[in-house]
Amino acid sequence: MKYIEDIISFLEGQGVNNILIFLGLAIISLILARYVPAIIKFFISRFATSQIMDVYEKSVDPISGLIKIVVAFISISYWLDFLLSDEAFYDFFRVLMDLGIVIIIAWLFSRLWSQFLRVYGIHFLRKLGYEIDDLVVIAETVVNITIGVIAAFAFAGMRKMNLIAPLTGLGIGGLAVAFAAQKTLEQLLGTLVLYLDRPFIPGEYIRIPSSSQLSEGLFGRVESIGLRSSKIRTAAKGTLIIVPNSTLANLEIENITRGKKVMVLLYLDFNKQLIDKEQALVKQVIQESTDAITGIDPGSTSIFISHSSETKESRARVTFFILGSSENSIELRKRLLEIANEKVSLQLKDYGIEFEMQEPNIYVESPITI
Repeated sequence: MKYIEDIISFLEGQGVNNILIFLGLAIISLILARYVPAIIKFFISRFATSQIMDVYEKSVDPISGLIKIVVAFISISYWLDFLLSDEAFYDFFRVLMDLGIVIIIAWLFSRLWSQFLRVYGIHFLRKLGYEIDDLVVIAETVVNITIGVIAAFAFAGMRKMNLIAPLTGLGIGGLAVAFAAQKTLEQLLGTLVLYLDRPFIPGEYIRIPSSSQLSEGLFGRVESIGLRSSKIRTAAKGTLIIVPNSTLANLEIENITRGKKVMVLLYLDFNKQLIDKEQALVKQVIQESTDAITGIDPGSTSIFISHSSETKESRARVTFFILGSSENSIELRKRLLEIANEKVSLQLKDYGIEFEMQEPNIYVESPITI
C-alpha cells in the first residue's frame, strides 16, 4: 500500500504535463534506438575502410538488437533524471535504471566478445599454431566472469557503495573460519569446482571407476548436485547413492550422456562434370580440410560424387561426425567447419574448380544408447 500511495502522490506532484512529456520523450527514445545500428552502419560504410566495415558486419551487426536496447535504456535514464523531482520516487527508479543499464551493457560487451572471438579469435589462434579445442570456450567464460565482476563494482560505484571493505573483512574472517571448518570448506570447494568445470549436470548418466575414495565402481543418473554432495541413481539397482562433491572433484568421471556425435551432411554442386583427376583432387582437398579440424571423428569423412547426365554437372555428398562435450563446443566446431568450407573453396578455385554449397548444412544428432 505504501508504494501505491507513493505513486499517487508522485503523480499529483508531477502533474499531468510532466508525465506526458516523459512518456513522449521515452517513446522518441525507443524510436531513435531502433535506427541507431542503421545510422552507425551508414557512417561506417561512408567514412571507414572496408576492413572496419567487415569487422562491423561480422561482429557487431548480429547483435544490433541488443545495441537498440542499450541505447533505449541510457536515453530513457537521461530523461528520467531530467524530469523527476520527487526524491523518494526518483531514488526508487534510479536504482532500477542503474541496475538495468549495468546489466544490459555487461551483456552487450559479453556478446561482442563472443562474436569477435568466434569470428576472428579462431583465425588468430590458428595462426599462432594453437589447436582449437575448448580453448575458445574457456577464454569466453573467463572474460564473461571478468565482465560480471567489473559490472558489480560499476553498479556499486554508481550507488556509492564500497565493496572493498566488506571483501577485505570477509577475507580476514574467512581465514579464521577455514581452520575451524576445514572439512566443510573442502566439500564446498569441491562443489564450486563441479559448478565451474561442469563435468556433469543433473539428468546425465556418468560412470565412475573404483578407487581408494570409492570402493566400488558406479554407473548411474545424476539426480541433483547439492551444496555438500551429489545424488546419483544407480542404473542396475535403482538405489540412490550420495557422494561428497569433494570426492567427485578428485575422481575420473566418464560422462556417458555427452558421448554423442553430430552427423554433418554437406552437398557441393559443381558447375561441370568432373573427370577422374578432378574427382580425386576434390576428395583429397576435402579430406585434408576435415582432418585439420579438431573435434571431427577421425576416419568418419565419407565423400561420394555423382553425375547428372541431363545437366552434365557433378554433385559431391560429404558426411562426417562432429564430436563435442557441450553445446558451446559443438557450435565452435560448426564455426570451424565454416572456415574449412571457405578454405576448400579457395583451394579448388586455384585449380579452376568452382562449386556452390547447398544451404543450410544438415546436422543430425546421434546420441549414445544408454
